[in-house]
Amino acid sequence: MVDVGGKEPSAREALAQGTIHLTPEALRLVADQSLSRKGNVLSVAQVAGIMAAKRTWELVPLCHPIPLTHVGVECQVVEGGVRVWCTVRSEGRTGVEMEALCGVGAALLTVYDMTKSVSHQHRISDVHLVSKTGGKSGDYHRNGTGDTNQ
Repeated sequence: MVDVGGKEPSAREALAQGTIHLTPEALRLVADQSLSRKGNVLSVAQVAGIMAAKRTWELVPLCHPIPLTHVGVECQVVEGGVRVWCTVRSEGRTGVEMEALCGVGAALLTVYDMTKSVSHQHRISDVHLVSKTGGKSGDYHRNGTGDTNQ
């Protein structure tokens, strides 16, 4: 692990997003909340994303355990699938980008798991960091024409 002991704690925030493309039948069932005996697909995916963000340090080698001050996961039915956003905040010595990305990934995998009985043709795509603030490297905001560091 990288030694972050000499860094001053600062406010950190990261936002990540991703999409799962579903078959029309699976998408209809998710939107109607009539798919799974396990519960509402979007609600279960939201909880999975929060749990994963909180445990990123156990899933990704060499990640620091970070005391998070906020994890928010939003799952929304969009044309052709479900889009997930994860926002993570901390007052710490290292960034929270991995936590946001891990939250998105786990939420999307949960949607896949809960819809695989309908089809295995679902596709997870476009998992990426949208923005991050704080830290030595400064702020980052992805825009429509490419990545920019500000």
